[in-house]
Amino acid sequence: MVHMFTFSMNNKSLSPSPTSFLCACGPDIINPPPPSPKAASLNPFSSIRHGTCWFSTLNLSPKSSLLVLPLSRRRRLFECNVLQATPTHDVDSATSLFALFLEMGISKKGTDAILENHPALRVAPFESIRTQIHGLQNLGITGPVLFRLIKKRPDVLVAKEIHSLVCFLSHDLIKDTNMIEAAQLARLLTATDPKLLSGFEAKVRLLLDLGIPTERLAHVLNNVNLTKALCLKSYEEIKRMMSFLKGFGGVELILRRPAILNFDLDSQLIPRIEFFLNMSGGDEVATTTVLLKLPFILAYTVDHYTNHVDFFRSFAGLTDEEIFKIILVYPSLFSASRERKLHPRIEFLKQCGFNSNDMYKLLIKAPLFLSLSFDDNLAYKLVLLVKIGYEHRTKELGLAMGWVCRTSCKNMQEVISLFLNYGLTCEEILAMGKKHPQVLQYNHKSMKLKLDYLTQEMGYEVKEMLAFPAFLGYGFDGRIKHRFEASGKNSGEGMSINKLFSMSTARFSKKHEKKLPVSATKAR
Repeated sequence: MVHMFTFSMNNKSLSPSPTSFLCACGPDIINPPPPSPKAASLNPFSSIRHGTCWFSTLNLSPKSSLLVLPLSRRRRLFECNVLQATPTHDVDSATSLFALFLEMGISKKGTDAILENHPALRVAPFESIRTQIHGLQNLGITGPVLFRLIKKRPDVLVAKEIHSLVCFLSHDLIKDTNMIEAAQLARLLTATDPKLLSGFEAKVRLLLDLGIPTERLAHVLNNVNLTKALCLKSYEEIKRMMSFLKGFGGVELILRRPAILNFDLDSQLIPRIEFFLNMSGGDEVATTTVLLKLPFILAYTVDHYTNHVDFFRSFAGLTDEEIFKIILVYPSLFSASRERKLHPRIEFLKQCGFNSNDMYKLLIKAPLFLSLSFDDNLAYKLVLLVKIGYEHRTKELGLAMGWVCRTSCKNMQEVISLFLNYGLTCEEILAMGKKHPQVLQYNHKSMKLKLDYLTQEMGYEVKEMLAFPAFLGYGFDGRIKHRFEASGKNSGEGMSINKLFSMSTARFSKKHEKKLPVSATKAR
């Protein structure tokens, strides 16, 4: 009887001890009957000298027997011994490669093409190639991904640089996780000449030495273009880049957006950061604040920055100092299209009677006005404002549009409905909005709590709020409830809510001989 043993390279585990595995198989496996001539003729390894163990059934030599063992995902079982592997003279390397590649889904024709274009595979020790494949599988490159990688870059199986990279990534530098995700590693190996991988380990360790936390290293490596960030840059270039960035957020900036490492220092990073440094008047702290708020801003070109700034200078009439203050508050303005968003918004404010100073005051407080969608957001809010009485092309409408940018359409509707349910008219809501534009942006649930307390606990009429709508912006516990209780709960006896809540904490405490917490300030 012929013992048949099938195997698949798709299996991802490798037994660390072939001997122990054989012993566990029993005497029938260790000493099988000799194969029949027919079985031998069907075996691709029939030309190999019979061994004295179970793998003689497959006609494999002892040194190539590991090919049929299951592959292991445990990195510690992988020994980086490709370069030290000794040639197996008993095995026809080409024949073994045909069988190995066939198991991975590469046809005979495909293997012929690979061997023809990369003759180094013919002379490379078979065990070296098998072990290299094993190492790649340990790092998560398996199945179709491994198949495509080998077809596109067969040299990954024999290149010394790839071997060194696989050894480095197989170490437990980062506990219980892969340093580089399989998809990211596959992109690196597919797109990069192996020669450029020389020194990869030293560059990664440099990042650690320069402050990247070990536990965040995987985050950095998996969110950059490894070819641009590490392979195409020298050790000294990376060190110089990190040294420059140290003055503008450094490691924190890199952790927030690792893709910054993709940029060229001299032609991209330095000119872009210097642009903001010049706009700030040389203020490194303010420039760093902008970069940390929106690290993605460094993806834009200097020409992009210049065109946006020139627009605000020429069309809005703002100074560089005013423009930078808006950038400091809202760096995302560079993401807004000049034609589709910036120009129509500034034109709207001009039609509402805004001058340059008015625009600056609005944009520094409500910069979202510049980038919100008109069709999906601003148009609905404009309709609501017009319905309660705001007139077109008035400064009041422009101010209201700025303030309602900070709330949702749904909340704005709820606020208006709340006022109407309390008996206020649209004219009264409009009057409150003109006096205190922020009133339409407050959270409707918080406002209901304050209105209920005003009318039910404090004993005031809701109309009292018309004279002092800022009441709705104060914190409930820290200001409204505390002051009312501290004043003796005298329901509106001779003191308006304006006087009760607008006086300073120090003056109120002195008057009522009680200390109130400093935190009892306006809270929106």
